[in-house]
Amino acid sequence: MKTEEEARGMDSEGQGPHRRGVCVLCGLPGAGKSTFAQALGHRLRQEHGWAVGIVAYDDVMPDALFEEPSQWKLLRQELLTYLDCFLMAVINGCQMSAPPNRTEAMWHDFTISLKDQDLLSSAASEVQSSFLLTKTAVSNPLVLVLDDNFYYQSMRYEVYQLARKYSLGFCQFFLDCPLETCLQRNNQRLRALPAETIHLMGRKIEKPNPMKNAWEHNSLTIQSPACCSESSLEVTDFLLAALENPIKNVEDNWEQKETDRMICSTNILHQADQMLRRIISQTMKQAKGEQVLPLKLLAEDLNRLKAQFLEDLRQGTRRYLCFQQNTGIADVISIFHYEKDNLVQKYFSKQDENF
Repeated sequence: MKTEEEARGMDSEGQGPHRRGVCVLCGLPGAGKSTFAQALGHRLRQEHGWAVGIVAYDDVMPDALFEEPSQWKLLRQELLTYLDCFLMAVINGCQMSAPPNRTEAMWHDFTISLKDQDLLSSAASEVQSSFLLTKTAVSNPLVLVLDDNFYYQSMRYEVYQLARKYSLGFCQFFLDCPLETCLQRNNQRLRALPAETIHLMGRKIEKPNPMKNAWEHNSLTIQSPACCSESSLEVTDFLLAALENPIKNVEDNWEQKETDRMICSTNILHQADQMLRRIISQTMKQAKGEQVLPLKLLAEDLNRLKAQFLEDLRQGTRRYLCFQQNTGIADVISIFHYEKDNLVQKYFSKQDENF
């Protein structure tokens, strides 16, 4: 059982609250995340006496990337539930209980990983549905380092929500590594991913964007492979600052507003895609009727404009395409019409020059 001081989050000597946090590592496969995680964990344990739990997704759920996308997403959600169970036990000073619906092999690998890092001791029961925490886990500053690609912003936001739930520190390290280097490292692995998978991740990866997402303000980009030795002090200071400034679990509707904004953004993207397709179709009919040539090049340019426009809309990379509360489909279509008209006018101008 916790003492009164520990129940208030104080250490046994009353010197202040325990520092606890979650650190997300993101980047392409082969960017050096696992090497970075091991070096970071060793430094924090040896030089600062912290408790560190490195959760390598490839080790706990090694077959996830080879599953169907729907199954892969479910496994990620399940692992997030395991992390919730562990954090709940740490915060409350109790045993870690297993969730009722679990994948036994994955739960086993998860608990073994925490045991190997001196965070869990023996099972509290013969069926291994609950585990005792070690003194290291409950008495020392604690950071969980999540080692995965986390190439979608939504994946990282789920972890942020978990940190916010328990008023923990939260930070992100993005390991920026050239694609060719990642591919070379991948080829040296026993279970290499298909090269096209890494290429696809490279195109889809959503880097931390503190300017767009306020919750990502504790994000640091690290150049790989020279990250382990050159930025160790900066990384440690950055992580320490995050732990000393935990996320406040304020009872307000900010999180709901953020969720609503994301839903609104998705709806606008879908509506915009449908509307832009119709606009292009109508434009091509008009161009054909007026015998604008070459039609094939015009169609390619219009579709290229649409694809770039939707990507900019999704990423918010153009100032006037950033999602705001007052952004509506009418605004989006109006901007596209302007750019489309400028493009089409070039074809009409070329045709006039030929007469």
